[in-house]
Amino acid sequence: MTSGYDVLYIGGYTPETGGSGAGLTVVRREEGGVLKALAETPAPGPSFLALHPRLPVLYAVLEREEGGVAAYSADPDGPGLLADGASGGSYPCHLAVDPSGTWLAVANYGDGTLAMYRLGSSGLFDGRPRLFPHQGHGPDPSRQAEPHAHQAVFGPGRALHVTDLGTDEVRRYLVGSEPDLHPEGPARLAPGSGPRHMVHHEGRWFVAGELDGMIRIYDAEWHEVGRLPASEAEGPNHVSHIELSADGRHLYAANRGPDTIAVFGVEDATPSRVAEVGSGGLWPRHFAIAGDHMYVANERSDAVATLQINDGVPAPTGETFKVGSPSCVLAVAV
Repeated sequence: MTSGYDVLYIGGYTPETGGSGAGLTVVRREEGGVLKALAETPAPGPSFLALHPRLPVLYAVLEREEGGVAAYSADPDGPGLLADGASGGSYPCHLAVDPSGTWLAVANYGDGTLAMYRLGSSGLFDGRPRLFPHQGHGPDPSRQAEPHAHQAVFGPGRALHVTDLGTDEVRRYLVGSEPDLHPEGPARLAPGSGPRHMVHHEGRWFVAGELDGMIRIYDAEWHEVGRLPASEAEGPNHVSHIELSADGRHLYAANRGPDTIAVFGVEDATPSRVAEVGSGGLWPRHFAIAGDHMYVANERSDAVATLQINDGVPAPTGETFKVGSPSCVLAVAV
């Protein structure tokens, strides 16, 4: 680490949204690895968070049936509410800000609607959101009876990509002065895979399938060029989050069920399995990387675990921070 400590912003489920969390929690990892609470801010179900690329603004979805989104001051001493609004759909589960800080994309899992908020110079919502509903279904009647937008990813270029777990698609949009549908329409993925989270790297897309437990690799034209199980453990696996290392050499996948973090080498055309380690808790829903540390939000053990990364492979340190029903963690090296 080149920094003295990391600041963690933790979101999760609160009692009114089926969890036990308090809202937004801010934690600092001090020298020696101890995780120290800095502040708590009440919020109803802030299950996913995102930071503005330039401004001290923190965004959160409010994952409830009526759907909400809020902007907070990214103040380690206590995020304060700056603005809130509708998510444009039901049960929003993910949001992302484009690199220019102009647009905020909100994925509504409940009805599949994508909402796009223009952001003003202060980082706050400028007007009402542009809404993009969707239609369709997949082969799993219990999980894919309707669209379920799950993650929004900006790039490459002017494109916005949105995974839809319900329709086995990656929905595509163009983002310029106004967002619009991509003329080529959605990319159709393997039936029944249930795409959840994805990441782009050197012309390839790595997509985690929540329903089939696979990581599938697609080329720039969205042709499948490879696939591999996200975990080698027996039994069901509901892959949650995937992310690349800062140097682009390793891909990490969080496995719910096996409760592990899998590590893959992605420098070659064919990814290789490097390791699979314990997540430090139960039901790893999300993780964040800062320098040589990984922080894992283990939802069902009510804690965020610290893992030390050596040669690309994380290992639990035994240091955890107790917090109710964590579902997202952002880490900022300071």
